[in-house]
Amino acid sequence: MSTLPITADQLSTPDVIANPYPWYHELREQSPLNYEFLPAGAVSGMNEPVKAWALMRYADVYGALRNHETFASNHSLAGKVVPRLALIHDDPPRHTRFRHLVNKAFTLKRIETLKPWITTVVNELVDEMAASQETEFMQAYAIPLPVKVIARMLGIPGEDYVRFKLWSDTFLAFSSMTPGERAKSNQEMMAYFGQMAADRRTQAAEDLITALVEANVDGESLADAEIIGFCMLALIAGNETTTNLIGNMLGILVDRPDLWQQLRADRSLVDRVIEETLRIESPFQRLSRIATCDTALSGVAIPQGSLVTIYYGAANRDPAEFPNPDEFRLDRDLRNHVAFGMGIHYCLGAPLARAEASITLNTLLDRFPVIERGREPALRQTTSLMVYGYQQLPLNLRASN
Repeated sequence: MSTLPITADQLSTPDVIANPYPWYHELREQSPLNYEFLPAGAVSGMNEPVKAWALMRYADVYGALRNHETFASNHSLAGKVVPRLALIHDDPPRHTRFRHLVNKAFTLKRIETLKPWITTVVNELVDEMAASQETEFMQAYAIPLPVKVIARMLGIPGEDYVRFKLWSDTFLAFSSMTPGERAKSNQEMMAYFGQMAADRRTQAAEDLITALVEANVDGESLADAEIIGFCMLALIAGNETTTNLIGNMLGILVDRPDLWQQLRADRSLVDRVIEETLRIESPFQRLSRIATCDTALSGVAIPQGSLVTIYYGAANRDPAEFPNPDEFRLDRDLRNHVAFGMGIHYCLGAPLARAEASITLNTLLDRFPVIERGREPALRQTTSLMVYGYQQLPLNLRASN
């Protein structure tokens, strides 16, 4: 018997955004289930609530991610709730051509060449944190590092990371801001990247924006909207995923001092910590697709044209796939977690996020024998439907026992 007074329509409330896992466990057996994805008025010009089918079972999520023909990305809200983003809102053949174009910027070889520079930035940020006994980790480290890294790849000034983060947060803030406020912020971001692209047309540089401007796909250059859309995707996904991965990882480890000491002695466990963090506290919780035909999952009929929400976070805690899913364990087979998606839309920046998390954890293990919670409480974010992470994570980083 359920002890939580829950309904499917509560999935977009601040309390659930802050801690969705009890709701996932209660609702998973009812999945797919129809629920209120966005309240009335959340989308400009749409006065009725937006309904969607929630997929929370691992098998359904995995199947939908692998079947991009039936569950397409170019859904009805693309360009309405938020501006269209390259790749995320694209389907083949457009997706295939565009992905092939930008893959080269995120190869393992390219990430390896970035690691020394990333390490330098990491140490600079850690030096600043080490100067004070207690630090608010999100603002001091987890936010600036990923934004600085993706800014370098794009070729934009990393010192503007506060503005970039504000744009990113606003882009994802469906429940806490009006459509007009979100639109104004999105227009500012689009104008910024439009100007950057225009600058690269007159003065090229060794960066991703220049590569996009100079690209030729099937004899055609990319349109400005395509370039802007990819820049926005890189900035938003590139910083939100890694920021929340790093924050969630430290939020887990700070309460496990024995594991911290074990990691200091055995760095071969670092990658397993990162993967288990991705599973148990997935940085991206959900994304949308549209059913291109009448279909069924787990015996539930989903009509053609229905909006479908894929719950990565729920799938990664499905006990049918991950026994004792709420336990943080390093002995799991994590090859099939879906924190970075699956299929043709598998996260382009996954190698970069893993590299930043690995350099971060190894550096902190080197520098701080002990980490503890700060005096102020940790607070989860409650405004974005898509991500799971901290708004505030005070930590005491101790350079000696």
